[in-house]
Amino acid sequence: MSKATLTAVFIAFLLTSSGAKPNGKNKKPKQAVPAIECDMRAGKINLSEFIVKCPANCRETKEKVYGTGVFASISSICNAAIHSGVITNSGGKVIVTKMAGQMIYKGSFANGVRSLSLPNRRESFSVSVGKPKKGVTYPSTLVFVPSRPTTVKTASPVTEAVETEPSSTAAPPTTTHVTTPITTAPPITTSAKPRVINHRVPEAGVHRPETGTIIRRQPHVSSSSAFSRVQPQSERKQHTAQSNPALDPRPDNTEYEYQLYNFGQYSPAPEHKPPSETSSPVPEVLSQGDSNCKVDIAFLMDGSWSIGKRRFEIQKDFLVGVSQVINVGVAGPMMGIIQYGDDPVTEFSLKHFSSSIDLTPAISKIVQKGGLSNVGKALSYINKHFFSDANGNRGGAPNVAVVLVDGWPTDEVEEASRLARESGINIFFVTIEGPDENEKQNVVETNFVDKAVCRTNGFFSFPIMSWFALRKAVQPLVKRVCDTDRLVCSKTCLNANDIAFVIDGSSSVGTGNFRTVLQFVANVTQEFEISDTDTRVGIVQYTYEQRLEFAFGQYNNKADLLNAIKRINYWSGGTSTGAAITFAADQLFSKSKPNKRKIMIVITDGRSYDDVRAPALAVHRKGVIAYSIGIAWAAQDELEYIATDPDRDHSFFVDEFDNLYKYVPKIIHNICNEFNSQPRN
Repeated sequence: MSKATLTAVFIAFLLTSSGAKPNGKNKKPKQAVPAIECDMRAGKINLSEFIVKCPANCRETKEKVYGTGVFASISSICNAAIHSGVITNSGGKVIVTKMAGQMIYKGSFANGVRSLSLPNRRESFSVSVGKPKKGVTYPSTLVFVPSRPTTVKTASPVTEAVETEPSSTAAPPTTTHVTTPITTAPPITTSAKPRVINHRVPEAGVHRPETGTIIRRQPHVSSSSAFSRVQPQSERKQHTAQSNPALDPRPDNTEYEYQLYNFGQYSPAPEHKPPSETSSPVPEVLSQGDSNCKVDIAFLMDGSWSIGKRRFEIQKDFLVGVSQVINVGVAGPMMGIIQYGDDPVTEFSLKHFSSSIDLTPAISKIVQKGGLSNVGKALSYINKHFFSDANGNRGGAPNVAVVLVDGWPTDEVEEASRLARESGINIFFVTIEGPDENEKQNVVETNFVDKAVCRTNGFFSFPIMSWFALRKAVQPLVKRVCDTDRLVCSKTCLNANDIAFVIDGSSSVGTGNFRTVLQFVANVTQEFEISDTDTRVGIVQYTYEQRLEFAFGQYNNKADLLNAIKRINYWSGGTSTGAAITFAADQLFSKSKPNKRKIMIVITDGRSYDDVRAPALAVHRKGVIAYSIGIAWAAQDELEYIATDPDRDHSFFVDEFDNLYKYVPKIIHNICNEFNSQPRN
């Protein structure tokens, strides 16, 4: 091979082994995405727009989020992204865009994350799917606000480091855990004051080597630790290992107290203020409560001797946690507590406290009363006494009873629960350490949970295997209690109907008897709860023709409705009952609400000139429950065609108009009996 040929081959080899593409362009470097922890707040990062990667399972950390769509800068980036649907609980990339502050941030519940409301903040942010636009490159390193040590976020866990003033250099990260004094330690008198650089919740059982004692942070402590974030899991385990089990009365104490203090009693500190200036609670944030969860809740706490003092305290901590998460307030949920043993006693009613902050010390002062676990007696008590106007029952808010029971009740609950449900109370059961197969022979009433709860589909029951797992039920319980669309027991036979009266106005009735019919209609209507969200009433009068006297929802209070009934004028004419039924279906039931029971009450004094069977069958198929009331010359066969089966419960006959009043209680009883006998699954 010639020298020229060898030279050409060598040059070709160099070209093919180089990194250049045939078109001469180099490959665009891949966007580096820094990883963050679940507790990272947008306000900590000194960038106007950036991309980050969130880890999995941030939802379980319950890091705070404030706002909906646009979030306050003190919110957790990852939980804000989950709330917005940008990522799932499995984690992922998120683009964060800073913006100006808002006058108010409205809380809501979405994707398993409850965001809280908050007044004016100086900075906001929004989140979007972590897919950079073409040509846009985001910083690969996060720059933190100047008021804190500027560090680069890495994948390695961060440990606590101690900084002494006036030095501004943080100690380098190390794998050896450094235990630092927390706010309950004696004051430091030297000029160099130790302080913790990264804000985290102090461990409930931190061991002090010099004294061998356990330091516990109490709820009343006001310090920067009140706004802390939880430590990495590895550090929590190290603390637990250092704790003295003999001195720590509560297993799994670290996570237990973290859960308690992470429920939201205090708002996180703004980045631009030192903790000492902002450590006090902000009452105005909580005073109105969560308007998306407007319910009246009675918690029935177990005060029996079987529970013991230690578990009774755990139960109180659980109630404190619920009160913080649910955000009590006059425009949202209101909460009362009944303690039961041999007999129930009201610890405080619905009207006693209007914020979660006020509830916390009240719950902590509750003293165990002892006795048996008479749940049935407690349910009868709340039905007869607790949910009353005098105790703060608001009427428009669903009534909820949450029963906490250790093991099983010592009395029967079925009858008391049935009466409570029929009064519109939604009963939830939280059963801790329920009976196993060997203990079921000791239970007074088998399947007591299914006999008590509002529905037996699992939505209203929480079986908890251990008292120390009770804290895990806080978030699921609050989510279900606030899901007012599924609180079906708030609907009773008296407040969940669209009722259409179809009244015969033919010549054979006469003016005097027509007034008697109207009085009968008013007497029936009087028994129901009337409003746009409760029972609604519409009336059709018919002869050969039909006339809509008024539609569903036209009169939304009882006084106006009864006056409208009195003002109906007698028409006079023939009798076309079949056409009237069809007219009522088109003009009234076609506009009925989907969550209402459709009831039609037909009143006639004679045989119809047209067919009633086909129109009646048509409304039956549309789910209308039809009652027929015949007077004097009404045809019995037509009454039975009109009425829903069985005829004996839906079809009535009286020989004269003056006897109509006798059937008012019978009709109300049958309507309620039919409603209450519906399956509870």
